[in-house]
Amino acid sequence: MVSVAKSFDAPIKLLFPTGNSTRPFSMLGLGDIVIPGIFVALALRFDVSRGKENCYFRSAFLGYAVGIALTIFVMNWFQAAQPALLYIVPAVVGFTAVHCIWNGEVKPLLEFSEAKPTDESQDKVSSHSDEKSDKKEE
Repeated sequence: MVSVAKSFDAPIKLLFPTGNSTRPFSMLGLGDIVIPGIFVALALRFDVSRGKENCYFRSAFLGYAVGIALTIFVMNWFQAAQPALLYIVPAVVGFTAVHCIWNGEVKPLLEFSEAKPTDESQDKVSSHSDEKSDKKEE
């Protein structure tokens, strides 16, 4: 995996200088940013949909930072390349899950959807509201 990533010269990786002459660069794949980034973005959208403070976004982003730090720690401890998603994804999901459980909002988070209602469901809603207004008039 590492040899393929090192030999492939395309914008799919980020190289960071380390100051170590034996390993002059540390590498992070764009998948290690994009995949957890989608989860963090969805956490932000959940916060915005509720009209509340960005609490789930902050916990997901903190989980991402902890996952990156853990990856760097393990990589330096074992002096070997590590798959970053192995540490980032559980950290992001774990921090968000703990926050969700702590606040008792598991069901709203799991049921979150931005899907727009279809025409049939809009018709049902409008007919239901018409029935209520008819009953009030009587």
